[in-house]
Parts: sequence; C-alpha cells; structure tokens
Amino acid sequence: MSDAVERVVVVTGGSGGIGKAICVGLSAPGTAVYFNYNNNLDAAETTAKSISDTGGKAFYHQVDVAAEVAVADYLKMILKQAGRIDVLVNNAGITRDGLLVRMKGADWDDVMNVNLKGTFNCMKFAAKAMMKQRYGRIINISSVVGASGNPGQANYVASKAGIIGLTKAVARELASRNITVNAVAPGYIETDMTGDLTEKNKTAMIGRIPLGRIGTPEDIAGVVAFLASPAADYMTGQVIHVSGGMYM
Repeated sequence: MSDAVERVVVVTGGSGGIGKAICVGLSAPGTAVYFNYNNNLDAAETTAKSISDTGGKAFYHQVDVAAEVAVADYLKMILKQAGRIDVLVNNAGITRDGLLVRMKGADWDDVMNVNLKGTFNCMKFAAKAMMKQRYGRIINISSVVGASGNPGQANYVASKAGIIGLTKAVARELASRNITVNAVAPGYIETDMTGDLTEKNKTAMIGRIPLGRIGTPEDIAGVVAFLASPAADYMTGQVIHVSGGMYM
C-alpha cells in the first residue's frame, strides 16, 4: 500500500443504497476504502467508481459476512495489503419478512446470520488489529425498528436489537484501547426496497415521520462520517437514531 494512504476504511455491504453512500461519504484523497458485496458485481463497480471520483482508492471483494473463515481471510488480506484498519462500518444486512407464526426457521437463521453474526464476525477480527494499533472506529448499522419493534419482521428486529446490545458491550470492552464503538439506527430510507412501495404505503409511512419525508442514504452516511471523525472521539456505546423523528 502506498505511503499516500493515510486512512483505511472497511465497509460491509457497500454495493448499493446506504452502503454505497457510506463508502462515498468516507472516501477522500489519502483514504483506501475496502468494501464487500454479495452478488451484484455491477453495483460494486459503480460504488468503486464513485469512490475513485472523490479521490479515494477503492477495493471490492465478494465476501459472505456470515461465514467466519471467509471474513477472517478477507480482513487478513486487507491487513497484509494496507497494514491497518482504521474504520469498520458494519452495514451488510438482509430481510426475510413474515409473521412470526408463519416464519420459516431458515428465514430466521438467514437474517440472524448475516445481520447479527456477520457484524460479530467483522468486529471480532477487526478489533484484534485495532487493539494492536491502539486506535479504531467501529460503526454498526442497526435500525429504528431495533428499538421500536415492527410487526412482520421478528427476525430483522431481533437482529437489529442484537446489534445495539453488541455495540454497547464491545464499546465497554475496547474503550481502554482507544477504540470507539457506536451504532446508527436509520428510519425509513429511500432505497430499492422502499422504492417498490405503492404511493399509498409511502404516504402512510411519511405520516409517521415528524420531519415529513423519507430519508436518503446520504442522511445516514453523514452521521457515519461524523462518528468516524475526530469530532466524535469522546463518543462510544451510543445509538444515534436517524429517522426524521420516528423514534425519540
């Protein structure tokens, strides 16, 4: 890795939507942005171009965050190439919605494995490097529903609530090594998923938001960039809700 690289950032689920905005928001000259994607190579290439356009260096790989060995190998590769990991953003997540009494066990397992176990896997291996550095910034993407609940999403809600607890526990473990661990809890954000909603459903959704609009991926990326910056050096174990006032 060139000496010109001053900061190394790792973002999971960086191929589109919120993940892409986070990658771009953290990109700058002197920054290497590593991100993984699941199966959308075209979207990953688009994210990489946007990172390059802002002056950052983009590196992307197909990695299943739920697979412990794959995550370990991925982060070892980053450390070998870049020498350090300064910022980790755990954004990768999936949904498999359904009412509790109809939910398949596989749908529960898939969501928990990607959303919660995936976050655990990445934190575990990145933290080891950060402890040696005596510096690190970990930002986990939870959700407003992890605090408020939501019918039809028992698996997703449980995974996002688990991320909040995991964030607080690990923040206490790592604070003495100058590693902060915080979470961002988005509300309804304009993504491909919300783009499929009917206008009636969108109107009903907006009616629940005091600020009167659906959020953008950039709304989330801005808060993540703040938590990764020196301005947030005295914050750890916190959950910042970015939901237009849905949760107060």
